[in-house]
Amino acid sequence: MPHIELESHLPGITGLLEYRKDTGEPIRVLTQILLRGPSTLTEAERELIASVVSHGNQCKFCTAAHTAAVDMLLGEHATSEMVKADISTAPVSEKMKALLTIAALTGKSGKLVTPENIAKAKAEGATDIEIHDTVLIAALFSLYNRYVDGMATAMPDNDSYFTMLAERLVNHGYSRLPQGYDHLKK
Repeated sequence: MPHIELESHLPGITGLLEYRKDTGEPIRVLTQILLRGPSTLTEAERELIASVVSHGNQCKFCTAAHTAAVDMLLGEHATSEMVKADISTAPVSEKMKALLTIAALTGKSGKLVTPENIAKAKAEGATDIEIHDTVLIAALFSLYNRYVDGMATAMPDNDSYFTMLAERLVNHGYSRLPQGYDHLKK
């Protein structure tokens, strides 16, 4: 049960962003830029960063949401599960392994990211902006994870919600739907 009264048809972060649209909007804009804006990292790679950080922070809602988005973008389920289980053996490039390691460390504490982690990512071909955006995505999702769990937001009644959410994220991004979310009421 959420610590404050939220719209019951909007589990997780969506209910919080709707509760305070004025603070939700800049968060949405930043997330849209980082996860859907121009980048040399694919949308799936950026969603993997969000998923890894959320998984490391044990945020069930965010982990399920961004894992579903990764799976939809990749068209398969194995990669996201393997990345969450063990980055070092996951079927992603060595550059992504280095970036995901940086993301996982940032999710715990930015001070855990060492010059060696950065050097490894650069040696594997990561650019400065890819490193920057990885850390910023990881920091943003740490905020989301703490926001969602700190407010004890509701989990959806049915896991199919995450498929619908992934479709929305993949097809419409992170901007607020122009018509709002009343259509999600049962």
